[in-house]
Amino acid sequence: MEKFINKYNRMISFVLSCYDRLIISGNLPEISYAEGMTSYLNSKKIPIFDYAKFAEGLRERIRKQIDAIVLESGIEVNYLKKSGIRKESLVADLLKERGCHPGIVCILSTLELCPTFKPWHDKHSGRTYLKSDTSKCLHYYIYFIDERLGFGYVRIPAWCPFRLQIYFNGHHFLANKLKKQDIAYTMIDNAFDSIADPVKAQELSDSFSVEELHRKFDELAWKYCPV
Repeated sequence: MEKFINKYNRMISFVLSCYDRLIISGNLPEISYAEGMTSYLNSKKIPIFDYAKFAEGLRERIRKQIDAIVLESGIEVNYLKKSGIRKESLVADLLKERGCHPGIVCILSTLELCPTFKPWHDKHSGRTYLKSDTSKCLHYYIYFIDERLGFGYVRIPAWCPFRLQIYFNGHHFLANKLKKQDIAYTMIDNAFDSIADPVKAQELSDSFSVEELHRKFDELAWKYCPV
């Protein structure tokens, strides 16, 4: 990068350092591993071999929440039957039609691999517990434009232990901060090509707050995955 900057120094207006595309995963630590989920079921006096029944109840809560979001937003869930469909392309086409105002852009669903657990009884020790496993379950992708985060999505597996994934773009996150500061800028696709006050822009980028993001992610998790 230094060689590039030195070579084209006369043509460069400013250099800005900020986060680009970010994908954050989130778990409930207590039940994200087999031993933890085993302890949780035992504490609730739920038989280990009733794990699937327990998980199905939570899955229904997820579905009801998605139904409520559909009713509130008026946006139907688009189920992707075929594999290999590029979600990004579908969403890009929708954005061209709807514009970039805040709100839910679309809701996609598809079958994908997910971590899970399976009941197990050890005849030698007499212990009954859960073992880690992998399966396929329905995943919901809720694409949104947030006033702070900008464009992003929440990926919600409809099966326990509900390992969430949140995507957003650090450039859009900074762009929203520039708007609040009334600092003019222009972008080409994902890149800034002009900023009226690059020094202030760098300060805003450097003030990137993990705590602020954590609070926002908690808000999204409770809103879209109440379990």
